[in-house]
Amino acid sequence: MILPITAFGDPVLRKVGKDIDESYPNLDTLIANMWDTMYNAHGVGLAAPQIGLPIRIFLVDTTPFADDDDLSPEEKKALDGFKKVFINCYIEEETGEEWTFNEGCLSIPDVREDVSRKDTVTINYLDENFKEYTETYDGLLARVIQHEYDHIEGVLFTDKLSSLKKRLLKGRLSNISKGKIRVDYKMRFPDAKKAR
Repeated sequence: MILPITAFGDPVLRKVGKDIDESYPNLDTLIANMWDTMYNAHGVGLAAPQIGLPIRIFLVDTTPFADDDDLSPEEKKALDGFKKVFINCYIEEETGEEWTFNEGCLSIPDVREDVSRKDTVTINYLDENFKEYTETYDGLLARVIQHEYDHIEGVLFTDKLSSLKKRLLKGRLSNISKGKIRVDYKMRFPDAKKAR
């Protein structure tokens, strides 16, 4: 089932997510709904706060990036078919050079900005079967994971921008929270009367 994506301005996007356990109600259905919602909006990642739930779960499918002609064959191979669920994820270490990439977010439609992040990330997480992993990712994979991880920490990519950029975006962000934007997927706006 396709769920409405929570728009910028909703307090749930600022909450630090809570850990969940295997008894979380209807977890399989929630994960299936999150995949449906993400694919419907043409995203490569979606975190639970983006559908209104302050819990530590996000999912990623970077396959669409594998078609990018600017990437090396190695990068394309790493991104193609990378599809995972991350539960109770915690970053253990971020290392390497900072690099800039133009990021966007399903909760902040039509806003894209250059964001600097470290190249490599080591994370500890559980998969959908509650099997534990500690893994290290780099490049674009690391960036997508870091972006989604920020969501379960109550952080948005716009928080990483300079104060000047934030001021320049203030009106656009306000319009998003009021629902004064056209999107081709279901959204829930905090300052509008209903989801559309």
